[in-house]
Amino acid sequence: MKIAVLGAGGVGGYFGARLAAAGYDVTFVARGKHLEAMRKNGLRVSSPLGDVLLKDPKAVDDVNAVGRVDLVLVAVKLWDTDTAARALKPLVDQGAAVLSFQNGVHKDEILADYLPTQSIIGGVCYIAAVISEPGIIAHTGTMQKLVFGEYDGSRSARVEMFYEACQKAGITAEISDNIKRLIWEKFVFLVGLSGTTASIRKPIGPIRENPRTRAFLLQVMDEVVAVGRAKGVDLPANFAHDRLAFCDTVPATMTSSMHHDLERGNRMELPWLSGGVSEFGAQLNIPTPKNSAIADILELYAAGTRE
Repeated sequence: MKIAVLGAGGVGGYFGARLAAAGYDVTFVARGKHLEAMRKNGLRVSSPLGDVLLKDPKAVDDVNAVGRVDLVLVAVKLWDTDTAARALKPLVDQGAAVLSFQNGVHKDEILADYLPTQSIIGGVCYIAAVISEPGIIAHTGTMQKLVFGEYDGSRSARVEMFYEACQKAGITAEISDNIKRLIWEKFVFLVGLSGTTASIRKPIGPIRENPRTRAFLLQVMDEVVAVGRAKGVDLPANFAHDRLAFCDTVPATMTSSMHHDLERGNRMELPWLSGGVSEFGAQLNIPTPKNSAIADILELYAAGTRE
């Protein structure tokens, strides 16, 4: 199975490196100093589950240099999805399937604006990993899981092939027959984690321990559930409480990529997270006061603050 990884950051770099280390033909599409470091010193993953060093990874700066592949893993930031989808069309025309592990619930709808819907596999990932410095991916904790599946619920050959690849690479993986619901389930947690950690400027530990910030976290997630149910997703009405219980199981130091981006002055995915929930709420006449407040509070930082 030939795999291209579009975006070699925390998600793409980690899972792509595991697959390459297991012997799969993986080509990374990266850019800037990260790409330079990968070409000069290789790609290194630092992880409690065992480090990985790809001394000479296949890394290019242009999708057109990838060649024919069976599967493209999309892990770019959400604002790059339109550009990525347009660039991927030649690969899809040659038979590649596209599996996005980006954040949020907008990603596959954007991809479908440019690519045939039958080429798109739904997916979610669970991991805390970032580029700690160019060429190095730092994985925090032991959670590293991919869940994916066809939108029609079938167990296709391409899904089975990728599941086998994950097994050989030591990646925890599951095939889902209701991937849309799982994407929304993760979205509930993701919006809660990103919105609270970024607006409060603290990791999840202190937030879940303080009664007022814990209640705030629950309310943020409850708004996402209400929006999802209004959009026809079969989420239980009390699902936010389930996710709050899950928040109690993760490391106290866990935070979100949006919080990392805020601290580093980088652009944030706010418009597709709490901002996206706020927009959905306005469209559906569902109140989302907490997510709207988060979007307002972080608005001045959303485009990044680095000069």
